[in-house]
Amino acid sequence: MANVEESVAVELTVNGRSHRVEVAPRWSLADVLRHRLGLSGTHVGCEQGACGACTVLLDGEPIRSCLMFAVQAEGHQITTIEGVTPDQGLSPLQSAFHDHHALQCGFCTPGMVLTADALLARKPEATESEIREALSGNLCRCTGYQFIVDAVLAARQGGDA
Repeated sequence: MANVEESVAVELTVNGRSHRVEVAPRWSLADVLRHRLGLSGTHVGCEQGACGACTVLLDGEPIRSCLMFAVQAEGHQITTIEGVTPDQGLSPLQSAFHDHHALQCGFCTPGMVLTADALLARKPEATESEIREALSGNLCRCTGYQFIVDAVLAARQGGDA
């Protein structure tokens, strides 16, 4: 006897747009964002919440989308890297990442940018120590973290790093 999984309809608000999506209750938010909504900027690394590559903002707070079921996100505001990227060019934070060589392969970058974006929204004058603490759950295997921290310092309101 085949195990047929029922799907359910969820209404997700992603990057300010409403999406009605049929999902299996066990599907992660990361998988729905990538494979049902085509938002491939949400990367999936470890699938255990340890690497931070799948970070998105849920009601303005960074969360690991690989650890959340898509059905749990209904009624919340979800922001992906696509949602913080202007139609033309880059956001000031993304430009700072570019200018400070804070990326190499780019796999961790969306999660880093969204984590830093949430921090700076809460605390525009975050200290280097606070930036390091906020980013501590996002792993990068290519760069040293100093360039990433420098980029966030430069993007701070009034920053001069």
